[in-house]
Amino acid sequence: MTTVTKWALGVAVLVVAVLVAVLTTRGSSKDAPAATGDLTAARAQAALNACPPPAATEVAQLSGIQADCLGDGSRVDVGKVLAGGPTLVNVWASWCTPCRTELPVLQKYATEPGAVRVVGVQVASPAADGLGLLRTLGVHLPSVYDGDGSTGPIRTALKVPSNLPASYLVTPDGQVRFISSPRLFDSTDQVRAAVKDFS
Repeated sequence: MTTVTKWALGVAVLVVAVLVAVLTTRGSSKDAPAATGDLTAARAQAALNACPPPAATEVAQLSGIQADCLGDGSRVDVGKVLAGGPTLVNVWASWCTPCRTELPVLQKYATEPGAVRVVGVQVASPAADGLGLLRTLGVHLPSVYDGDGSTGPIRTALKVPSNLPASYLVTPDGQVRFISSPRLFDSTDQVRAAVKDFS
């Protein structure tokens, strides 16, 4: 083998090693993409409630995942924000027609006496579109942003089905339970019954 061939082979091995390292790092990232663009006006108009403060404990299934709080853009630890008490987590997207029906129901439920905390997770759609939808619907639930791609770390951790919306109950001890029935809430009574059944 000539010296030139050895150098070429060495460079090729080095390039492959660097590519593998970069792809492995990207694939294992637990950070949701940040919302992009100037969303100051959209956030002010949507007037979302603040994301819950981080708890001393965390939801193990969402451990270490960082995402933007949709209302103010602050970076939050999702596993800690959803911990500390029963929490209904609703996964939605701005293009999802059933979500437009369900989000106002969840907003109404969240204001009723005895309701558990409700936190939204916007997925697979631009943050500006989500803020616009929430403003139009008059929904002010705290929400985190999981990116506008086909998948995000929150969706992956929760194993969210492709047909949205999807809801989960985080129990006080940090267990995450998928609410399989009903798949779409159209009354606060249904929400209350599901929270009771899955807690």
